[in-house]
Amino acid sequence: MRFSRKHAAIATAILLTLSFAGSADSRLPGGNKNWKQELINWRAQHAIELQKPDGWLSLVGLEWLQPGENSFGSAPDNQIRIPGAPAHLGILVLSTNKTVELRTPAEGFHARFLVGGVPVTPRVIPVDADSDKNAPHFTIATLNMYVIRRADRFALRIKDSKSAALTGFHGLKWFPPQAKFDVTAKWTPYVPARTITLATSLSGISYDQPVPGVAEFILDGKTYRIEPVLEDAAVPQLFFVFRDATSTSATYPACRFLYTAFPNHGLEKPGTLELDFNKLENPPCAYTPYATCPLPPPQNRLPIALPVGERRYHE
Repeated sequence: MRFSRKHAAIATAILLTLSFAGSADSRLPGGNKNWKQELINWRAQHAIELQKPDGWLSLVGLEWLQPGENSFGSAPDNQIRIPGAPAHLGILVLSTNKTVELRTPAEGFHARFLVGGVPVTPRVIPVDADSDKNAPHFTIATLNMYVIRRADRFALRIKDSKSAALTGFHGLKWFPPQAKFDVTAKWTPYVPARTITLATSLSGISYDQPVPGVAEFILDGKTYRIEPVLEDAAVPQLFFVFRDATSTSATYPACRFLYTAFPNHGLEKPGTLELDFNKLENPPCAYTPYATCPLPPPQNRLPIALPVGERRYHE
């Protein structure tokens, strides 16, 4: 019997429940009796998100555009070769004024080729700097593509809902939960917010992000400080990119991510902030070589080990 993604998700939830049940640490942070169940649910949802048809496991290509014409499709004469696509899907033209235009190939657009869910027509493709949420998607059959911008470079990101990584998904690996790593941090705002330049997994590519403040927490009697960035001003969520001592052996070497809610009094007032390191997750680069991931700034490279959260996916 084929082991489907649905079966994988069910198996993941069962394994998570068993691993939590066998954990020696029964303390519950903040008196939250549902803490472990919430963590089980969060981890199961994390696995489901990865296995979506357009999730990170579906990412099969990242093709950087060159100035001028960039034809794409499966035929050998394309600048961008996409296995499984029609011979000639279209032409992406990168102009000197940093705009991207989609043009018609010689034989015309394929009848099933859609952009933004509607039949494709020649058009200028809007591309936001360092943000992909508004990018129009090019779709045909199992393929899902869109243009991204990183600094002054543009690329075609290619996803396939039948990728080898999706069909071969083997579940995620987690440390046992430990309540001591769910900490209440002191929040000190930066007014005005500071700006930080984050390097990425791609050499020479970096981008700026606002840093609204600093979180200060205590573990084993020692104080540590880490800074989040605010990825999207419209979303009440902080994004921490950092590395700890487990990166040398048990966790993804470059970094892990932690997303949290806003501090209890908002971003611009002193307050407290929950940092549950049990929710540390791998960056997309841990699953695919075609992702572009931020790297931790120097102040977020912790000298201590945080043996909680997600472990390495690939050994």
